[in-house]
Amino acid sequence: MIAFLRGRILDKHPNRLVVDVNGVGYDLYVPLSTFYDVGDVGADISLRVHTHVREDALQLYGFLTSLEQLLFERLIAISGIGPKLAIAVLSGIDSRELVTSVQRADVARLTAIPGIGKKTAERIVLEMKDRLRDVAPADGAAGEQRPSGDRLRDDLVSALENLGYHRPLAEKAVDVVRARDGVAAFEDALKGALRELMR
Repeated sequence: MIAFLRGRILDKHPNRLVVDVNGVGYDLYVPLSTFYDVGDVGADISLRVHTHVREDALQLYGFLTSLEQLLFERLIAISGIGPKLAIAVLSGIDSRELVTSVQRADVARLTAIPGIGKKTAERIVLEMKDRLRDVAPADGAAGEQRPSGDRLRDDLVSALENLGYHRPLAEKAVDVVRARDGVAAFEDALKGALRELMR
């Protein structure tokens, strides 16, 4: 079982990386948070790895942080949630915000994640709430960093969706740009987000 990889980014696509480790290329599925934070092709990288074995495939899932990996492994332990959906969950919500949403039983926030319906959100809360008590205290910071009432963020995400980008990808690009320059005007922020998406 592969649990950790250190190497160089050989190829990079949303939700997928190829990492060169001493001449061997490892294909890993990653959440968008990891995708945006790992750097560009050619950069050195260290990833925590979950090896998922099925009858017909052996798949690797990579994570920059232990929290991401822990949340992924607890998500796939829930009936009806496979690795692909778990990656989608981690791509659609910040890890700390996921912990907070589960602890607060915020089903509405979870159903805002693409691919997560009300029943699945309720199951995530029910099955993960007790398991996350040891992870982190309920923290309001995640909500403060990405306020749902943030009009500019909503407008930027909407504009990117209208240009054909999927919502989780659009949200991550907007968040990256606004973390760099939170006071950017709409047009400048949109240009920055588009540059981020084309990287």
